[in-house]
Amino acid sequence: MNKVIILNNRPVGKPTADDFKFITEENPVTQQGQVLLKTLYVSVDPYLRGRMSSAKSYTPPFELNKPIQSGIIAEVVDSKHADFKPGDFVSGMLSWKELQLSDGKGLNKVDQNSAPLSAYLGVLGMTGLTAYLGLTEIGKPKAGETLVVSGAAGAVGSVVGQIGRILGCRVIGMAGSDEKTTLLTSKFGFDVAINYKTTTDMTSAIAKAAPDGVDIYFDNVGGEISDAVLANVNQLARVPVCGAISGYNETEVPMGPRIQTTLVKNSVLMQGFVVSNYSAKFPEAIRQLTTWFQEGKLTYSETIVNGFDHIPQAFLDLFEGKNEGKMIVKI
Repeated sequence: MNKVIILNNRPVGKPTADDFKFITEENPVTQQGQVLLKTLYVSVDPYLRGRMSSAKSYTPPFELNKPIQSGIIAEVVDSKHADFKPGDFVSGMLSWKELQLSDGKGLNKVDQNSAPLSAYLGVLGMTGLTAYLGLTEIGKPKAGETLVVSGAAGAVGSVVGQIGRILGCRVIGMAGSDEKTTLLTSKFGFDVAINYKTTTDMTSAIAKAAPDGVDIYFDNVGGEISDAVLANVNQLARVPVCGAISGYNETEVPMGPRIQTTLVKNSVLMQGFVVSNYSAKFPEAIRQLTTWFQEGKLTYSETIVNGFDHIPQAFLDLFEGKNEGKMIVKI
């Protein structure tokens, strides 16, 4: 029998294990034009929380009592499709199933000889694309500018900081533990790292770390951290808004500083985005990321959890900050 994880409830506030349900179904049988896929690696990401809600968003919500989907690396174990053969490795937006069928649409072959397979869910996958395109298309970094990254030890943030350094920026990152801030400076090359959990005055801490002000703020978290960064922005600063994990589980809209005056006074560009906005640029972005990776200019960090049964808990652990870099479940 084939294990499947479905959405059992729509979470209210922070998700719990009860919002997921394990079921079993008959093992799938390959038909003409299909491939049979065995799940190897599953990406769990904060944005999935939004799809568990029925609220209107940029992508349709998950259906109750239907499998949850995310980025997955899988192996082709049987094929009746002309473009795939057994032994191929592919990435795609797939269901949380041990085995599943696909008609091949949306599958991309990945090469385990060029990079570890899990990297195609992170630095060489949607994570890397989000970091690269959000920073270059909205942030438009210039050498000598100051870039601040929140959620900097996470999957996207750690790549953003490295790209900023490659492009000549001075990079400041914020994370929630001393271990993570050490990782930012020692492994990812950030110039300064701030532990927001032990810093009592974030506005002053950012002002000290960025004496010439902030030119680009790559926002992954929202909330009070972002309030502090925006208090330090320069004229013509750019703010790519990638995520707002600090508020994903709120049941009421939190009140913060009114930012319109700051935006107007400093002529700041603040733009939310989803990576699919820039899908036409995916090929060139992947080429650049792969080049930097092979040149040793880009590295990555992963938190690997083992076992299909642990996928829901790995997702829940994101909201406790238990991941360094990309959170991935290895099956």
